[in-house]
Amino acid sequence: MGPDATQPFMAHNSIMSKYFTFGDIRAAREVFDNMFKRNVVSYNTMISAYSRNGNLFEAWKLFSEMRSCGYELTQFTFGGLLACESLDIIQGFQLYALAEKLGLFHVDAFTGTALLGLLGRQGCLDEAMQIFDEMPKKNLVTLNCMISLLGQYECVEEAMVIFRKLIRSEMAPSESTFLGLLSGFVGEVDLILGEQVHGLVVKNGLVFAVSVSNSLINMYAKCSGIDRTEKMFEGVSVKDVVSWNTIVGAMAKSERADKALVVFRKMCASGVLPNDMTYVSVLNCCTGQQYRLLGESIHAKVIQRKFESDVYIGSALLDFYVKCDKLDDAHLCFDEISEKNVVSWNTLMLGYSSNSSSHAILLLQQMIHSDYRPTEFSFSIAVKSCALFEVLQLHSLSIKMGYIDNAYVSSSLISSYAKNSSVADALRFVTTYDMPLPVVAANMIANIYNRCGQFDKTQELFSDLENPDTISWNILIAACSRNGDYEEVFELLGHMRIARISPDNYTYVSLFSVCTKLCNLGLGSSLHGLIVKTDFKRCDTFVRNIMIDMYGKCGSLASSIKIFNEMTTRNVISWTAIVSALGLHGYAYEALEKFKEMGMTGLKPDKVAFIAVLSACRHVGLVKEGMELFEQMNEKYGVEPEIDHYLIAVDLLARYGYLREAEQLITGMPFPPNALIWRIFLEGCKKKRSIDDAHTLAS
Repeated sequence: MGPDATQPFMAHNSIMSKYFTFGDIRAAREVFDNMFKRNVVSYNTMISAYSRNGNLFEAWKLFSEMRSCGYELTQFTFGGLLACESLDIIQGFQLYALAEKLGLFHVDAFTGTALLGLLGRQGCLDEAMQIFDEMPKKNLVTLNCMISLLGQYECVEEAMVIFRKLIRSEMAPSESTFLGLLSGFVGEVDLILGEQVHGLVVKNGLVFAVSVSNSLINMYAKCSGIDRTEKMFEGVSVKDVVSWNTIVGAMAKSERADKALVVFRKMCASGVLPNDMTYVSVLNCCTGQQYRLLGESIHAKVIQRKFESDVYIGSALLDFYVKCDKLDDAHLCFDEISEKNVVSWNTLMLGYSSNSSSHAILLLQQMIHSDYRPTEFSFSIAVKSCALFEVLQLHSLSIKMGYIDNAYVSSSLISSYAKNSSVADALRFVTTYDMPLPVVAANMIANIYNRCGQFDKTQELFSDLENPDTISWNILIAACSRNGDYEEVFELLGHMRIARISPDNYTYVSLFSVCTKLCNLGLGSSLHGLIVKTDFKRCDTFVRNIMIDMYGKCGSLASSIKIFNEMTTRNVISWTAIVSALGLHGYAYEALEKFKEMGMTGLKPDKVAFIAVLSACRHVGLVKEGMELFEQMNEKYGVEPEIDHYLIAVDLLARYGYLREAEQLITGMPFPPNALIWRIFLEGCKKKRSIDDAHTLAS
């Protein structure tokens, strides 16, 4: 066209736009600089190019130059600048004020929509709602932007209000409308609305759009069970990598690792190439020894696709090997990551720390020297496996880096001091810091007081807490129980409920223990009634075990049996508790039957179980059966008899006249007999003599 000053702007502006589209901003700027004459579109094109590339400095510089040259600012000028990711909220409001002054909000919805995007990126939801309400003109993009923003913050009701306005207007919802709306549905309460939106998607003919169908799969994954999600996935005609990733991720989260891995194989067979998110989800399913070989084969695929240096896949591989207890392989994966993040450092540190390796400390040092700033979790992980001198160093470093007031860090330091038998250093947290201790740290200190028998100190610490949690209440209740303040234990339960803190399983264990110590059946039954009234299903096996024990020792064998029979999951303690309860009430044969049943279920009796069954035999004089069990302890079950077992066996023999056998058992003990065993034997001799004297007198 030649260097004609009268040449049209359109050609140069179009060329700039094309260079920008292809990502060559430098060439676009060269065209801009060589233009003899520019117009508003020329400036707007370059401002938009710099803004989308995140170069706010150059975009703002051109904006200022444009104003100084007297060009009229348009809605596209402001839209281009407001779209810049690096624009802060203050600059955004300056542009908003200028656009309002120039009346550009009344021209069309372009400037207002761009401003909504900025406010959304900055997290200013209330301000965005206010701007949206005040906008004189709105289009479909504006409504979609607001729906998407509300969906991002899970404000489902507010998003539905705007969506209903859109439906009532002459505008037809687009793919973006449904994508933004469905993103906000996150729980079962949103399922009914989600199904209604699904119906509208079908009605508007958008169910065949892959992005919308993926959003529906994701919605069902978050709001419904895996079956509904799988049904939606199977009904989708066109599936892309996002579709497969969504279903694999949903199955992984629902703890259906086996099914997720089957779907992964189907994905590979269908010809869809897995991406980084696929491998992360699948590797999260392989965190166990049973899937170790499969995880290693996936690792091979990752290497084949040259993904091992990716930080997300590398961290997933790292987590997989750590959970499989293969720290050497985990460290190799860690070294392969090209740009590590804090998560990858913390994961490897956690692996070494869980194995009580001091290598976690070295990793923390390397992390700091590599210019990564440790988080509170980094400190709490590293301090777990430390020796005392290392704890002191980490304590000093946490103060220096400002983490000492963090609940995770302070509680981990307290725990490590206590583990290293430095209780004084742990307790110093109470007096050293002027600020009140965080709840987690205070609970740790209270636990130490309880172990040391300083129950009054526990109460003092509890009184200083502003917002005690369930653990705080449990520790205080346990302290009062151990101190014999049984009346106060149930007063605390009342205060706990007034404070709207729900008792948990640990609370009930302490309370039932008190009922057992008091042998108060009425109190125990009332507590049982409270649990049934709230939610008995939440009670774990441990609580039910202690209820069996409480009812047995308080005289209600029928209640013990009823609870035992209703249990779906039983452990050795459950069987021991019912055997003990039957024995206490004189049902020795039934106790022996239960003991045999326990063996048939595959559970191996422990030392306490043998004490329970031997005591049952002693109560009714089953000498033969009791001594057979005693002999089988080591031979059949591999349980070495201890002094308590010998006490019961000697008592069983001596009490029912088998004095010679009792004496032989005492002399054959692998350790010296104590005074109690001889007392039991002598009482048996005395009883035998009384019986013999009675026979002599009778004859």
